[in-house]
Amino acid sequence: MSISPDVPSRRRYVKVRPVRPDDFPGIIALCERTYPGAPPWSAAQLARHLEIFPEGQLVAVDRGHEVVGYAASLIVFWDDYRMESRWKEFTDGGMFTNHDPGRGRTLYGAEVMVHPEVRGSGVGGRLYEARRELAERLGLLRIRAGARLRNYHKYAAQMGAEEYVRRVVRRSLRDPTLSFQINRGFHVLAVVPGYLKFDPESLGWAAVIEWLNPAVATAADYAAVPPW
Repeated sequence: MSISPDVPSRRRYVKVRPVRPDDFPGIIALCERTYPGAPPWSAAQLARHLEIFPEGQLVAVDRGHEVVGYAASLIVFWDDYRMESRWKEFTDGGMFTNHDPGRGRTLYGAEVMVHPEVRGSGVGGRLYEARRELAERLGLLRIRAGARLRNYHKYAAQMGAEEYVRRVVRRSLRDPTLSFQINRGFHVLAVVPGYLKFDPESLGWAAVIEWLNPAVATAADYAAVPPW
């Protein structure tokens, strides 16, 4: 994959737009680059996502039209799940056939990827901003997701996952994924094991995170946020 040299230093050359079928090879290549050794998204899964919820599927492309970022979402009825549910349950094995816009008030962030060569250039922020705008446009209560604890493997011998998250929240440790999300208005609800099967960096651990839509959330919704 050849990345436009303008992307790292010139944020304006990155465009976030809805996924198209001709983006599938680029998304699959990005997945292979981001999660080496793990099964990438398949063309069948990506096509199903577009069929079910096209508004929730986004790519970031550079000036050369290369896919440098990707975000996938669906709407879920949270009461159908447990806080400890795994990624494959929230996404119906990655097919998104559990998408429930009729009852759901939660936009579930199933995926965000940014090519390693352009991390830190604002691509991730643009994808999160677009996802937040989608939740606001649809009048949803919140965005929730599982934040894989990307640096936890470096500290697992020293502390448990909950203590690791607590230190990240308090900013005495930095996690590339969770710290980024906290800086964008997300808060932690819980820490759960076994969220992702193929993730040696997190050892399967994730923090369940939430962003509340201020146009919809009530005082009770904010009061229900656990202290971390």
